[in-house]
Amino acid sequence: MNKPVTAARKRTSWKTRIGLGALLAAQFGQAAAAAPEQAELDALRLQLEAQSKKLTEQQQLLEAELRKLEQHKQSLQETRRSIEAMQLQLGMPVDINPVQVSEADASKYRGRGPDSAERVDNVLDAVNLFSEPSIMTPKGTFVFDPYLQYVYNSSDRLSVIGFSVLNAVLIGEINVSQANRTNWILNLGGRYGVTNRFEVEARVPYIYRTDDTLARSITSTSQNELFSADGNGIGDIELAARYQLNAPRDDGAFYIAGLRFKSRTGKDVYEVEYDPLFNLPTELATGSGFYSLQPSLSGVLPSDPVVFFGGLNYTWNIKRDVNEMVGTEFIGEVDPGDSFGLNFGMGLSLNERSSFSVSYEHTWIEKSTFEGIANQGLDVQLGTLQTTFAYRLNKTTNLNLTIGAGLTEDTPDTTMTLRLPMKF
Repeated sequence: MNKPVTAARKRTSWKTRIGLGALLAAQFGQAAAAAPEQAELDALRLQLEAQSKKLTEQQQLLEAELRKLEQHKQSLQETRRSIEAMQLQLGMPVDINPVQVSEADASKYRGRGPDSAERVDNVLDAVNLFSEPSIMTPKGTFVFDPYLQYVYNSSDRLSVIGFSVLNAVLIGEINVSQANRTNWILNLGGRYGVTNRFEVEARVPYIYRTDDTLARSITSTSQNELFSADGNGIGDIELAARYQLNAPRDDGAFYIAGLRFKSRTGKDVYEVEYDPLFNLPTELATGSGFYSLQPSLSGVLPSDPVVFFGGLNYTWNIKRDVNEMVGTEFIGEVDPGDSFGLNFGMGLSLNERSSFSVSYEHTWIEKSTFEGIANQGLDVQLGTLQTTFAYRLNKTTNLNLTIGAGLTEDTPDTTMTLRLPMKF
């Protein structure tokens, strides 16, 4: 009885072993088949992680480029505001309308990654759209720039004809004179932008002048004598050209070279009649009587919200042969003194439509010569302190008011100028 049971158990044990072997074989086969699939998944995961990391790096670089672009835009806006304030001060239109820049170096703006070239092309194109700033009249634009100027000057002069015996005793004649001079000047002119960095200008003034002179001879019998005269007519027509030498970036300064020509279309002091009793003109001149050329160099430095400016100029007054009797004297060859001038100042932008500026102008005028003999007088120095208020009425019209005060004896006491430049 025991043997059959043992045999049955053995058969069951072998069957169990065979089943377990088959099960293990099947599982091993499944594991062997799953192994390559897991390897592929791990490789894909690693590749995705690498691409995600690269994408994150590229996104960071793109954000950095966009921040740079935004900084460029802000800098351009600040420069535009500074230029607008500067153009308000200089009586120019506020529309910059600059020229297109040349092609920029792409390597300067590209990222450092191997695939950065394609993604920064749009940024580079946006950077290339930035234009060169200009403070000249835009190309093809005409600006009608009329102004009305009032000039008042008074002078008191004391002259002694004689000699002194003691420090407090004068023998001879003492002449005291007082003169009040008033000028009204209506100047019609305009400028045209040939290019965005070159402009031409023409001006035609109409002048009305009045002089009141009070002369008194202090002798044994003093007597006041008043002489009045006036004159009006076309003044000296002027032509000018200006060229912007550079197109600065960021905080750079603008440099402008200019040349101005002044004619002698107005009636000069040698063409008017003189009163023989006073030896004073009965009609006042409206012109200087001499041709002149004036080269100049100016600089403008925007520093938002302030604009600094200054310039140098030299005026060459060309001599001429008058060869006429003027009053009681014969005038031959006259060589008026040349002059050298400088000016500097600063303008402050109060807001988008108004600005305020303060400037100083000084001019040295050399002695004149008559028939090659220098005048015995002194060199003339003119110093003027000016304040300008500018307001933009609309996109095409500005309103400027300038008030000047003379700081030297020969400078007019008060000057007021109202300008109304209009862009077409």
